[in-house]
Amino acid sequence: MANKVQIAYLVSDGLFLLMGIFILAFSVIVNNIKDEQPTNGRQAARDLLYRDFPLSAGIVNAVFIFITFAATLPGLATSSRRWIKAAGYMAVVCLIFTTALGLDIWIKTLRLRAEFAPRFSAQTDAVKSLMQIEFQCCGYFNSSSPAFVTDAVCPSKAAAAVMRGCAAPISAFANVFLDNIFTALFGIVGFDAIFIMATACLLKDRKERERFQHIDDKAGFGRI
Repeated sequence: MANKVQIAYLVSDGLFLLMGIFILAFSVIVNNIKDEQPTNGRQAARDLLYRDFPLSAGIVNAVFIFITFAATLPGLATSSRRWIKAAGYMAVVCLIFTTALGLDIWIKTLRLRAEFAPRFSAQTDAVKSLMQIEFQCCGYFNSSSPAFVTDAVCPSKAAAAVMRGCAAPISAFANVFLDNIFTALFGIVGFDAIFIMATACLLKDRKERERFQHIDDKAGFGRI
């Protein structure tokens, strides 16, 4: 019968797997929608951000999480510590990998305002217009840098000149959006850490049980 330590390990192992499923699902879904034709300015800005996400790395990370989870199964099916220990080391790699993904996205927020400019400039007039209308702005840094697109918000040079550039509102939107993403990734890192601690506890518990079993065997009591 499983003791409390093993039950805690089973729960953390399941959560660890769930985080891998979440990373894989997010990476695959985003990879499929990032090149869709946007229908509004927020979607346009979001998709431009998505295109700079490390999605392939996310998929690789998720696959490694699944492999790590698979490595725990022989250890759970037997009393062996070898598989559990191997899974623990693999989980450390997963933790580092996920942390790196989170840091990559966090670093993007630090230089977002400047780095988003060429992406904005490279868009078609229709996409630029969607963002101008959504964020009530003209151009990016200002109405002439790059030049605004004529639409309902920016109908003329005179009207556009008194409007703010899109850099500030898009950056504000993007920062909140990216904050949520890397916060979620760091939350996953927390689950990885819990799994690693549960692994250490299970290894210690099994080592203690093996030691006591060895003592009992020597004393002639046999297996408990």
